[in-house]
Amino acid sequence: MNNIVNEDDFKYYMQDIERYYFGARYNYNELLNNEMVPFKFKTIITKYIKDDVDYDTTLESHLFYLDHTKYDYRIYKQLKARVRVSQYKNPDNQSKGFKEKIYTVEQLSKISPDEKVRQGMIIRELILSKLALFGFMA
Repeated sequence: MNNIVNEDDFKYYMQDIERYYFGARYNYNELLNNEMVPFKFKTIITKYIKDDVDYDTTLESHLFYLDHTKYDYRIYKQLKARVRVSQYKNPDNQSKGFKEKIYTVEQLSKISPDEKVRQGMIIRELILSKLALFGFMA
């Protein structure tokens, strides 16, 4: 049986009336080269986020290790970013399966990387508010 997972299944861009959704397996370089990604978000990446993060870094990795003392955290906070994760239903009994949860960047950054590993946390998606992106000012 072939269990190869297509990495591109986790690289997507969607939008609805209020938000933009980005699959967490995208790296910043791929976002910059995707014509569907809003120009303003690309500008924010090249002007503000690039100083703290390499363009080859995936959203998944960046958000997992997001540090509330860094400037990139403040950017995502101002964008009212939220992060969809999968995590163990019960970290003490991992056989119970996974649940999906949405965290604000404030909530996510308060959880240490070690605790995220213990909870089996997998970053799935970055969610940005269209209104916050429209009103973004540095």
